[in-house]
This record gives sequence, structure tokens and C-alpha cells, in this order.
Amino acid sequence: MIFSLIFSIFHLITMTTGLTIAAHPCRYTDHPTEGVIVNCNFTKLPSLPYLPRNITELHLSNTGLSTVPPGLFDKLVGLKKLSIIGNPFHCDCRIQYLRNWLLKNRDIFTMEPTCASPGVVTQKNICELSDDFFSSCSKPSCTNGIYLVLNWVILLCVIALMVYTLRLAKESTITLYIDERHALFEAHSLRSQKPKHRRKWSFPNKQEPLERPLLNMELLPQVLDTLHKKHNIKIKDT
Repeated sequence: MIFSLIFSIFHLITMTTGLTIAAHPCRYTDHPTEGVIVNCNFTKLPSLPYLPRNITELHLSNTGLSTVPPGLFDKLVGLKKLSIIGNPFHCDCRIQYLRNWLLKNRDIFTMEPTCASPGVVTQKNICELSDDFFSSCSKPSCTNGIYLVLNWVILLCVIALMVYTLRLAKESTITLYIDERHALFEAHSLRSQKPKHRRKWSFPNKQEPLERPLLNMELLPQVLDTLHKKHNIKIKDT
């Protein structure tokens, strides 16, 4: 508890006196009349510093910045002065945000930053870059993301339907109904109909006594039981 209180007091003193913060080379100063000033001039920034929303002055000259993240200055509604010259800005699609922001806030900065690369725009003011220069830059859109999500949803639905169909087919019972006129078929007629096992259908001859087909029907219950247990095929006599 005591350590936290001491740390808070030290942080407050640092903000009000403009001392350099050890975690970052920028100086944060809170003037009663001029507001919060952040000065990072002539420092090599590993990353952009924390910028309070109530900041009034921001100095980022000669800090080694090559670009500015989109939306960086939008939250600084109280910003009245900005210096950002002397940085090796690489003017590609990523610099479009800074260019648009500078065009809307010309009264905030006194000297315009210039491009350091590529060669075709070297030493050219960023504000002078035309819309044609950024014509090849694609605008961020959520259409591609939605299309990708829909494709994944459709694919998952197809896979789920296939799994459900296979499971349903595995658990289903096939029932064959044998009409009375087919009741005298020989048992071997229910076997595999591959060429080596294929046999002609045998019908009882009118002149032939009925005792012989009836004898072959003694094997039929065994065949039906085998089909039901091993192949899940159920045959009912109608």
C-alpha cells in the first residue's frame, strides 16, 4: 500500500515538472495555462509514446518515424500544435492517413513533413501527394471477411449433413416384404448374385410335386436370421 502511494506521487511529480520518464524518452509537461505538452523531439522512438486525450502540443520531430498508424491523431481532440518534421517517412499506402489528416488540420502544424522514400516522391511534401498516388490502395472492406465466413459455414453444414446421412444409413434397418407368390423361392436365390454364385430363379413346376420346394424352405429361417444379424436386413413374409 505504501509502495503504491509513493509510486503515484512520483508519477504525479514527473508529469508536472516535465522530468524524463525512464520507460520512454519523451517529456510530459502539464502547464496550468498551455495544457499537456508531450515533447519527443530528437529522440529515437522504439514505438510511439502514450498520448493523453487532453494533449495540446505534440512534438515528434527527428524521432525516426517512417509512418503513422491510422487513427493516431483522431482521439486528440484538444491538439493545437504539432511538429512532425525531420522523419524518414516512407510514402506508400500507409501514409495516406497522415496525408488526409494534415490536409484537414493545416492550422495545427507550421512546417509540412516530407517523404524520404520511395525515390519518385523523395523530398516531396506529404500534403502534396495527390489522390491518384493512392489510387492503387485498396480500401478496407468487410466483404471479403463475410464471404470467407459464409464459405466456412456452408462447408461445415455439408460435412454435418454427410455425417448425419452416414450415421442414419448405418442405424437403419432394411425390410424386404416377400409376396405369397414368391414364398416358394429356393433358399439359394437369396445369396450373392455375383457371376460365380448367380443361379436361375427356380419356380415350382405345375407338374412337379410341391414336397421338394417345401423341403428347401426349411433353410429359409436360417438365411433370414443370418441376414438380420450380420447385414441388418429384415425380411417379412406378406
